[in-house]
Amino acid sequence: MRVVIIGGVAGGMSAATRLRRLSEEIEIIVLEKGPYVSFANCGLPYYVSGEISERSELILQTPEQLKRRFNIDVYPETEAINIDRQNKTVLTKSNEKEEEISYDKLILSPGAEPVIPPIEGLNEATNVYTLRNVPDVDKIVAAVKNQQPKKAVVIGAGFIGLEMAENLQHLGIEVTLVEAAPQILPPLDEEMAAFVEAELKQKGITVYTGAAATAFKNAGKQIELSSRDSIESDFTILSIGVKPSSSLASAAGLETGLRGGIVVDQTYQTNDPDVYAVGDAIIVKQQITGEDALISLASPANRQGRQVADVIAGVSRKNQGSIGTAIVRVFDLAAASTGLSERQLRNSNLEYKAVHTTSKSHAGYFPGSHPIVMKLLFHPTSGKIYGAQAIGADGVDKRIDIIATAIKAGLTVMDLPELEFTYAPPFGSAKDPVNMIGYAAVNIVEGFSENIQYYELKEAIEKGAFLLDVRNPGELKNNGSLPDAKNIPLDELRERLAELPADKEIIVSCQSGQRSYLAERILKNNGFHVKNLDGAFQIYSTIYPQEVIK
Repeated sequence: MRVVIIGGVAGGMSAATRLRRLSEEIEIIVLEKGPYVSFANCGLPYYVSGEISERSELILQTPEQLKRRFNIDVYPETEAINIDRQNKTVLTKSNEKEEEISYDKLILSPGAEPVIPPIEGLNEATNVYTLRNVPDVDKIVAAVKNQQPKKAVVIGAGFIGLEMAENLQHLGIEVTLVEAAPQILPPLDEEMAAFVEAELKQKGITVYTGAAATAFKNAGKQIELSSRDSIESDFTILSIGVKPSSSLASAAGLETGLRGGIVVDQTYQTNDPDVYAVGDAIIVKQQITGEDALISLASPANRQGRQVADVIAGVSRKNQGSIGTAIVRVFDLAAASTGLSERQLRNSNLEYKAVHTTSKSHAGYFPGSHPIVMKLLFHPTSGKIYGAQAIGADGVDKRIDIIATAIKAGLTVMDLPELEFTYAPPFGSAKDPVNMIGYAAVNIVEGFSENIQYYELKEAIEKGAFLLDVRNPGELKNNGSLPDAKNIPLDELRERLAELPADKEIIVSCQSGQRSYLAERILKNNGFHVKNLDGAFQIYSTIYPQEVIK
């Protein structure tokens, strides 16, 4: 049997090597239109700044190595330009020479390609680049070296956009980040992304949100924005997003769906029984909702490649879907997410509750601990975990990986306090941040706590709610206070209950939500109707800094 694989990165190469491990009899051919296969595309931004110093580190395997070790025939710079499903052949083009290659089974792993919007003047701009592969990064590195740009603009504030903004700034370039959406980092919710935006600004990055690039002037040296701002750029990275590279599949009559993604079943089979597809180009099931989704991440692509090889080799294997787990470093912070965001839950009309906590990355009394702000999304009665997000300087990856595992395993928020982790002061806390956010969520599910989100506070006060801040006076003086809030420090609360209205809903706030929960319990045990401002002053002041009274 001959298996031809189109696409030699991530899913394609994972399929090829797994297939060889399962059988020495199968002939395996990999076609890659670029000059390199099996390269580390997630590492490309860090090569720009020199943090990854050697270009060779980006090339994981060469065709020669793959031939020697796996007996795989790899053809780089060979583009598949047509699939003849009836005759089961692929027409290829290499160095202007065309050749037909027959197959018994065909695996498509073409990946995704950058979204290039029809912006006025873009075709005439000579200083605009995208980043998806090694030739792209070579062009960027050469341009930075030869042109010595002073000002750079990154259009698009997703993962790659943020990584490029950081790495260009490390080169001493003045960087402006432009995002058409109201916030940066779309996988995160607004209040969590706000922490990352603050970090960018603190490090000297100029950030425009809610502003799309509408025109490139002067060969790309001037960029006009929908906000009517005009910014100068010596060097521009276009990182608006990616779309499935599915034109070859579509031309061959293979079914496509959501945003052009290739439709496959649970065994990665297309509507042609001899053609399979994996990776960024396929539509997957969002495992939590069961809805169609496009999830362009390396880990699912590699898993899918391995699984499709199993299927072709006769091993029973099904794609269980993906939940979307990702992380990005932005200077001194890491931002990570898994599962569904609050925005996605609203769009899916799912009933949910959210809770925020702030905990230390390891024991607070041991040097070097850093705060981790976490957000957990879950069903209000069953405790089913829908998603989580985290921001911090250390330990973010560990906590989000745990929540991702819990989602995949079908655990609920009631299980999170039961999880046992290694503990010593340099590494963690006796009550890990995951345990703590689990306790907070269980309190909501079991009715011991009711919370209100930052975006609900104004309306609640307009309807007559009473806002109580239980921080100490020194904190209000140093950090500011919430508008119309009465201040009674937590330790004085029991003695000052008479100062609170018995006939109004009381919303309690502190710095991060822990002390306000204690105040909530005190007040509820004394007969008051109370809700906790989730995330408290920390979240509210990050989103609405202009409303903080100082």
